[in-house]
Amino acid sequence: MTRTEYPWLLPSAMADPELPGDRDARFRRTVRDWVVDITAFLCAAGLGMLTISTIDADHSTTDVYVFVDALIGAAACCALWVRRRWPVGLAVVLTLVSPVEPAAAGALLVALFSVAVHRPFRPVALIGAGALAAAPVQPYLRPDPSTSFLAATIVGALLILLVLSWGMVVRSRRQLVVTLRERARRAETEAGLRAEQAQRLAREDIAREMHDVLAHRLTLLSVHAGALEFRPDAPPAEVARAAGVIRDSAHEALQDLREIIGVLRSPRDSEGDRPQPTLTTLDALIAESRPAGMKVALVNHIADPEAAPAATGRTVYRIAQEGLTNARKHAPGTEVTVTVSGGPGQGITVEVRNPAPTEPFERVPGSGQGLIGLTERATLAGGRLDHGPEPGGGFAVRAWLPWSS
Repeated sequence: MTRTEYPWLLPSAMADPELPGDRDARFRRTVRDWVVDITAFLCAAGLGMLTISTIDADHSTTDVYVFVDALIGAAACCALWVRRRWPVGLAVVLTLVSPVEPAAAGALLVALFSVAVHRPFRPVALIGAGALAAAPVQPYLRPDPSTSFLAATIVGALLILLVLSWGMVVRSRRQLVVTLRERARRAETEAGLRAEQAQRLAREDIAREMHDVLAHRLTLLSVHAGALEFRPDAPPAEVARAAGVIRDSAHEALQDLREIIGVLRSPRDSEGDRPQPTLTTLDALIAESRPAGMKVALVNHIADPEAAPAATGRTVYRIAQEGLTNARKHAPGTEVTVTVSGGPGQGITVEVRNPAPTEPFERVPGSGQGLIGLTERATLAGGRLDHGPEPGGGFAVRAWLPWSS
């Protein structure tokens, strides 16, 4: 991970609600950041002062050298305030300075820790190797009378390895935290997308259901209202019968609309109480169309309609309903044949056929979305549907739906 991906400029960035890299790299320091920076500065300054006191205790060292050592050590400690902005450069400079200036050793350790936290393994390994190579140089150039060369070299190398390991552990932990936060955010986003997709699919199902149900009812209203309009001299009994069919169709359309709206308001509570059409209610659909003046013939070769799956039977019902609605719109007065056949293991085949109309009629407007919805419904059920004009001028809708054995 590069600095542009996860800068981690301040320790408080890991506790921030936004992931590092979601905004500009310049974070404002918090109380925690100041505590960490001041602690690092004081630790480096403490090690530097301890080193200066050891040098000052050696009477062979002049006061000028002690003053220069103190000045360079203070500058090295003050340079730690920019270690997050230029961690590599600061670590390289302190690695070169520390062999000749023991007072900068504490600042070097803090700089190495910052490099291990903020940079990937390769630059950390290169700088760490340089620091380890410089570890025996400092006791060789500036030996401590109270410590042997070997002991000083071993202690310096162990301290370098310790701070580098500690920094890489901190980096790994921060990477883990960021990864978990990214996964949580991605999971939340995906959950929102799935919820939106589920809502969209639910709206499409409800819209398809409203079209299938209301189109059938409203075409009945249109047919009978047209009959009353073109035959104002019809016998009173026929007018009363047509008016009764119009009234019943309007009431049934309103009832269907209320049921669908009830599903919208409370789908879990209303779905179980709402009667769903199945293959056994196909006879009622045909009987309902005949009072409107349609000539409908049902040919049902299924021996036990009740054994058909409920979802498959409902799809067959909707296909037959839409076929009758289209025939009523575009071929009034013709005889419509609804054929249903099949069985377990074979699937169900449903066909709705009507010949071409022979007499002129007033066309009922249609959008053509019904057949598109039927095709989608059949595909979702695992079947197929095709429709189109017949060679003799009629129209047919054919569908096959699965029925497992």
